[in-house]
Amino acid sequence: MTLTVVVGSSGSGKTTFLNDVHKSHKCIYIRQYHNIRPYVTVSKIPNFDPTRLPYWDIYEREGTASSIKVGGTMAGEFTAGLSGGQRKLLLFELVAQRIASQNNLLIVLDEPFAGVTDDFVPFIVKRLNEMRENHEILLVTNDHVDTLKEMADNTITVSAIDRTKVQVNKIEGVSREKAILALAIGDAYDYKGSWADLRFFLQVEVFGNGALIGVAIFTIFAFTLFLATFWDSSEESAALVLVAGGIIAFFCLNPYLLSLADWRNFMGEEAEALLHASKDMNNFLKTCLTLFLILIVSVVQFGITNAVTSGLESVSFWVAMLMDSSSLTFPFICFGLYTKLPFQAVQILSSLPFLFMIFFSTTFSPGSGVAGLKELRYLFARFYFWCMIPGIRDQMENCPADDGDNMLYMILSALIGVVLFLVVMAVSAFMRSHKTKKESSKKNALKDDEFRDLQLELYGEKAMDIQSTNHSTGSKKKESA
Repeated sequence: MTLTVVVGSSGSGKTTFLNDVHKSHKCIYIRQYHNIRPYVTVSKIPNFDPTRLPYWDIYEREGTASSIKVGGTMAGEFTAGLSGGQRKLLLFELVAQRIASQNNLLIVLDEPFAGVTDDFVPFIVKRLNEMRENHEILLVTNDHVDTLKEMADNTITVSAIDRTKVQVNKIEGVSREKAILALAIGDAYDYKGSWADLRFFLQVEVFGNGALIGVAIFTIFAFTLFLATFWDSSEESAALVLVAGGIIAFFCLNPYLLSLADWRNFMGEEAEALLHASKDMNNFLKTCLTLFLILIVSVVQFGITNAVTSGLESVSFWVAMLMDSSSLTFPFICFGLYTKLPFQAVQILSSLPFLFMIFFSTTFSPGSGVAGLKELRYLFARFYFWCMIPGIRDQMENCPADDGDNMLYMILSALIGVVLFLVVMAVSAFMRSHKTKKESSKKNALKDDEFRDLQLELYGEKAMDIQSTNHSTGSKKKESA
C-alpha cells in the first residue's frame, strides 16, 4: 500500500485539499486540531487499550490512569486532562487499533506531527509504517517534511498561484479535481456496534458529564427561590405564576440546550476518528437524554407551581406545562443536533419560537392584536394552555369549547415546529440526493485514460487490482441482498 504526502507553502490549500478528498470518499480523517469531548475518560473508550500509548506509564505511576480525561475546551468550558500533543497521539493510536482487523482503508491525516514533541516522532513514524502495510495513507505536514518525504511513495504539491492544478510526483499540471478523485479509493470502515458503545454513552454523557450536574444545581437553586418568593400566591395570580415558572424552567434547560451544537460538532469529528460506532446513534441517544431532562424539569415546575398556588393540581396542567416547554425547547434539539448550522445560527433560530410566542400567542394581552395577524395564536401551545386556566379562559378569544379538543390542539401545536423541521429536512435530503447524482455523473466523466494513468502512478497496478476485486465483491453482495 502507499503513503502520499501533500506539500505546499502556507496558505496554498493543503488542508482544503484533504477536506475535499474527505468529502468525495468515505475515509478515516484526523484533523490538525481534532475535537474529542474533553470530559471523556480515556480508559472508558470501548475496545481501546490505552497502555499502548507512549506516555501512559506516567499516569499509571501517578495512579490516575483510570480517571484521566481527554481534556480541552467545549462550549466555553475547560476540562483538565491530556495535553494537545497527547490528544493527537491518542487519536493516532485509537485509529491504529481500530483498523488492525481490516484492510484497504483510506486514512487521511492533517499535520500528524503538529503539537507533538520530537521524542514522540518515532512513535508516529512506527505507526505510519504499520498502517501503510494494509491501508492507503494521505497526509499533510509542515513538520518533519524530510522524514516523511523519505517514507512517502508519492508527493503531491499544491500551489496558491493556481489552485486548479497540482503536481503529482513529477507530473505537472494535473487537474486538482481529477487528482482528488484519483486519491479517493479504499473501502468504508465497518464498525460493528455493541452494548459497549451504549455503556460508553451512559458513562460519558450521564455519569461523567458535569453539564447535567450543572442543570440540577441551577434548577434546585432557581425553583427554591421561586418557592420562597411566590409562596402563598392567590388563584387569581395563577397566570403570572405560570409565566414565571415557565421562564425559570426554560432558563434551567437553556445552557444545556445551547451546548448541543458544539456537542454535535465534536461527535462528528469523533466518528471520523472511529471513537464510537455511529454519529447517528449517539445523536439519537443524546436526543432521548435531552427529552428526559425536559420531562424532569417540567415535573419539578408542576410540583413547585402547585406548592405556591392552588387550582392547578390536575395532571392535565402538567401535560400543558410539558407541551408549552416542549414547543420552546424542541427547536434547540432539531437545529442543534440535526443540522450543520453554526452556533450563532442555532441560537437565533431556536430562540424564535419563544419570541414569536410572546408576540402572537395573545396570552400576554388576551384579545389584542391586529385582525388576521392574531389568528396565529392557534399555532402556539401557550394559547391552549391559557384556555385551561380558571379566570383566564374567559378572557381568551375563541378557546375550544371542549376540554379534550383543547388538549389535542395544544399537543399538535407543540409538535408543529418539529413536523415543519422534518418536512424541510426531507426536502433538503431529496435535493442533496439529486445534487449527488449530478456530481456522480460529473465524476464519471473525469474517469478517462488520464485518470487511469494517474491512479496507476499513485497506487500501482497491484493496488488497483485489489480495488477492482473489492468493488466486484461489493457489487455481488448488493445483488444477493
